[in-house]
Amino acid sequence: MTTSLILSVIVGIALLLILVLYFRIHAFISLLIASIVVGLLAGLNAHDVINTIQNGMAGTLGFVATVVGLGAILGAILEHSNGTVAIVNFMIKKFGINRSPSALMLSGFIIAIPVFFDVAFIILVPVIYALQRKTKKSLLLYAIPLLAGLGTTHAFIPPTPGPVAVADIINVPLGWVILVGFICGIPTVIISGLIFGKFISKRIHIEAPKLNNPIESDIDLPPVAIVLSIIFIPIALILLNTSINAFPAFTEQNATLTTVFKFLGHPFIALIIANLLAWYFLGIRKNYSKDELLKISSKSLAPAGTIILLTGAGGVFKQVLVDSGAGLAIAELMTNLGLPTIVFAFITAAIIRIIQGSTTVAMITAAGLVSPILVLGDYSNLELATIVIAIASGAAILSHVNDSGFWLVSQYLGLTEKQTFKSWTVMTTLLAFTGFTTTLIISAIT
Repeated sequence: MTTSLILSVIVGIALLLILVLYFRIHAFISLLIASIVVGLLAGLNAHDVINTIQNGMAGTLGFVATVVGLGAILGAILEHSNGTVAIVNFMIKKFGINRSPSALMLSGFIIAIPVFFDVAFIILVPVIYALQRKTKKSLLLYAIPLLAGLGTTHAFIPPTPGPVAVADIINVPLGWVILVGFICGIPTVIISGLIFGKFISKRIHIEAPKLNNPIESDIDLPPVAIVLSIIFIPIALILLNTSINAFPAFTEQNATLTTVFKFLGHPFIALIIANLLAWYFLGIRKNYSKDELLKISSKSLAPAGTIILLTGAGGVFKQVLVDSGAGLAIAELMTNLGLPTIVFAFITAAIIRIIQGSTTVAMITAAGLVSPILVLGDYSNLELATIVIAIASGAAILSHVNDSGFWLVSQYLGLTEKQTFKSWTVMTTLLAFTGFTTTLIISAIT
């Protein structure tokens, strides 16, 4: 029975990859079809499969849709107000030209919290072009740290969609994921961004494209203090809520204050507060009309909708594994093999990522496979958060020709395919292994 259940999962994953890669069917539909096939092969009847789809979708989207939607709107307002450029200009001014790679790494790390990776990179490309023209050094000296900062935060730290989805599927509070994401993110950006950026820039010299112009010096930028405050206020509120829960004596003695903190620190409320602040300080105060802000907000929900539906399909896949018993069969196999859950999480995400290219699909599928295993163990929130980052690390590994990010970087930096492999692909692999190694260290000392 166990063998047949595991085979049903293998068939389902193989079908998912065939539908996505060969037939080019959208991952949302492909995940649903794969879930149905796994359910039927695992012994669920047709009626149970339909109920599982509904329950899995509903159970996942209630939280994820709200957080991802609010995060997308916040990022769009930050983008249109030139808040991203304000952060980079401020960092470069403080760090100086000679340490601008560090400034770009830190800027990318901060900016990717509310802004999607590809959008942030395209907006900031003129900045690294300008730096290259001024210093005459390789464009990669500035691009790699920026990309590492953007990529690490996009994979590790909520409210970016990937970690939010995985955290919801395996049921861990976002505050813990934010905390572990920051801890793992620091060595990750230093190694994959700063250290590797200096290394590869000495071996591949790239100049900025001559047809592109640097950002105009008189561009209207919002105060950087306001931009940084809007980004970090929701994170601070969520972390405060998480911290309070760790001190039961305080919560008992200060019931009213605790209730207020828990309310303000819930991701829904924290992100609504950040959105209202952005709407006023980066919108109304910057002379955007209410209609313009409405259009910006509405447009931002288009890419968010795709991610939300993908996450819902991932929730369906997880629910099929739970209801059919296939997840339990995988857990028993893992126990027999002696493979730690965190290692299984990383390897699964990495394999799916390398084969089909999408980080989001890899994260969601891996989370669905790992979630049923966690039911059998006694995991703390910290341990669950390290598993989230392990999945995120695996899903970021070895970006190559089947990943749109590979071609985005190649096009904007003017790299050949070979140069992109040597720079971008190696950087994403270093990012993945550094992040995963850090999760192993955290797991070992807790």
